[in-house]
Amino acid sequence: MPSFPHLSLILGGASSGKSAFAEALATQASRPRAYIATSQAFDAEMEAKIAKHRQERGPDWQTIEAPLDIGAALAQVATKSVVLIDCLTLWLSNQMHAKTDIATEIDNLLIALSGTPNPVICVSNEVGMGLVPETPLGRLFRDLQGRLNQKVAEQADLAVFVAAGMPLTLKGTLLEETT
Repeated sequence: MPSFPHLSLILGGASSGKSAFAEALATQASRPRAYIATSQAFDAEMEAKIAKHRQERGPDWQTIEAPLDIGAALAQVATKSVVLIDCLTLWLSNQMHAKTDIATEIDNLLIALSGTPNPVICVSNEVGMGLVPETPLGRLFRDLQGRLNQKVAEQADLAVFVAAGMPLTLKGTLLEETT
């Protein structure tokens, strides 16, 4: 049986089952679980979605809100835990909204991911498979997201694409229990 990967990237489209798959993967680690949430509730719909996800995860997860600084959030997690970051797509959107230096923030993220002693599972959207966005901002976001996904996948031990709730392993070895 292969050891649990240090860094996993779980990709998929909206409502593809990627988060549920990532949560199932995290439970296989048989460690305390930490959830780093990058979303922000700007409206009632998002508040309800966040509350539903928290309830579905249950009380066994430590939740850390980190819309911008994933590195600081990783530093708050107890050693010997498994960490789920959901999701890098919202994190990137938050960075763009905050007008940060995206290249520097991505470098900082990659350093934080490689430097943590805990296994980390990152969830991210694959946004480049649809129509070309109409606006320059939309095209910039699509391109930045694609580059971010490539950089995390390059560093990852495991990369899985999820479509219709079904995993397709792109890199590494998928543990049997999650399939």
